[in-house]
Amino acid sequence: MLITKVSAQRRPGRYNIFLDGRYAFSASEKTIAEFVLLKGKELNDDQIEQIRQFDADAKASDLAAHFLSYEPRTVFEVLQYLKKHEISDEEANSAVSQLNELGYLDDRQYVRLFIKNDLRVGSDGPKSLLRKLTQKGVDPEISQVELDEIDDEDWIDVGQRVIKSMVHQVGKISQREIERKMRSKLLAHGFDGGISSEIISSLDLADDEDMQMEALKKQGIKAYKRFRRFDETERKFKIKKYLFSHGFSSGEIDAFLNGEVIDLSELAEY
Repeated sequence: MLITKVSAQRRPGRYNIFLDGRYAFSASEKTIAEFVLLKGKELNDDQIEQIRQFDADAKASDLAAHFLSYEPRTVFEVLQYLKKHEISDEEANSAVSQLNELGYLDDRQYVRLFIKNDLRVGSDGPKSLLRKLTQKGVDPEISQVELDEIDDEDWIDVGQRVIKSMVHQVGKISQREIERKMRSKLLAHGFDGGISSEIISSLDLADDEDMQMEALKKQGIKAYKRFRRFDETERKFKIKKYLFSHGFSSGEIDAFLNGEVIDLSELAEY
């Protein structure tokens, strides 16, 4: 069969190949150059099949490379992208293997970059990162190996970013309540109990009796205003329960109810 015509398509970079006066197949510039598909060249069936396969593989590789040009991706993300563009599994896997060999697609390297970015500006702990990477199709074993390489000091820096804004609550709520809220937030961001304790300790929230008493006063007044409509016995019971649930000790609560923090006669003014 003889190539009788090579014409450009409206789509840039694609060409129609005519054999013996009839349209036969389309090809990219890369395929045209690879097989020197010029008018007058003869092709047999095996060559045509080889050209078509090369063009299909090239299309998959070009799509994958284009997808990777915006930001790093995982193997799973690239395969899903190619599937969405109706690339066969065989061609998609071939493209992925080629990009992997060239060093453009590497899940382990992706994990390292993902972790590095989180350590620099993110707010995810190890468990949260592992979950996100797994959702991106990365083998959990690969992710865990890289996560285990990170020093606790680096995780502490990330954790401090997570709870830094909560430090202003010192003097407003009890020390125990602040730490409970901090620990809860850290757990929600993927830090386990051990590293959460280290993060909180690193903030040096040492017990300050004056600040604790100020917090007790504020919360006690708040509780009094909430339960003032009850008789004295029930009001004290509810205030005690409220303050205990907000992290104050029995001794601190008794001090408030005994008028040692604020004269109880002044509470009526609030």
